[in-house]
Amino acid sequence: MPLIAVNGTSLHYRFDGAEQGPVVMLSNSLATNLSMWDLQVPVLVGAGYRVLRYDSRGHGQSAAPKGPYSIEMLAEDAVALMDALGLGEVHFCGLSKGGMVGQMLGTRHGDRLISLVLCDTAAHMTPREFLNELIEAVRKGGMASMVDAHIGRWFTKAGQERLPAEVDKVRSMILNTPVDGFCGCCEAIRDMDQRESIREITAPTLVIVGEQDPSTPVEAARLIHERIAGSKLVILSEAAHLTNVEQAEAFNEALLGFLQP
Repeated sequence: MPLIAVNGTSLHYRFDGAEQGPVVMLSNSLATNLSMWDLQVPVLVGAGYRVLRYDSRGHGQSAAPKGPYSIEMLAEDAVALMDALGLGEVHFCGLSKGGMVGQMLGTRHGDRLISLVLCDTAAHMTPREFLNELIEAVRKGGMASMVDAHIGRWFTKAGQERLPAEVDKVRSMILNTPVDGFCGCCEAIRDMDQRESIREITAPTLVIVGEQDPSTPVEAARLIHERIAGSKLVILSEAAHLTNVEQAEAFNEALLGFLQP
């Protein structure tokens, strides 16, 4: 899984699937890495897609320069990666922070998108104080200071009991996220407001959200859906924030149903 220099940083990426397939580009959430998509890759590859995953700036094996970052910067990272790999258009799918990047791509680089999938994400996050407090806590206590709270928000209690191995895998991702990268991305999320700009998105768009997501709730997904003309909204039951893990089968069905209508 190679590294590539793009947009003033170094990104870790991975391809799966035959080279001739249309590309589905997957963008990770805050405090995870490209392996968060492990349950989607076999299904997408089996359907004939070439899957491109990458670790966002500050995450996984990508470089973690000190922030602040911005959603604009993270979107330009994604476009620069596409350019460096010789990709023209992609199906872009992002979850949480990855979905925020997807919204920015939709408004700034819509010509590079075949379609757009926005999962458990928001166009604006409030209150700012919560993210400032989170940054301060992680600066003082490291990633271990917030891991339990995040697991509790990312999975329902039933999901935690049903999927202990997957939850442990996510816990490990959180703990291994560089502090500078996490805080830089928190600053990007804190300062983002795409509530009006997303009206400009014209790419075919699917919005997915967990019915019990407390981080980017159904109301946030409805706002995105209502402001992107022609978009489709899917609400997954018995799921919190990481719908692609907690309800992988239903998530994959919705994703493939959108990509292959």
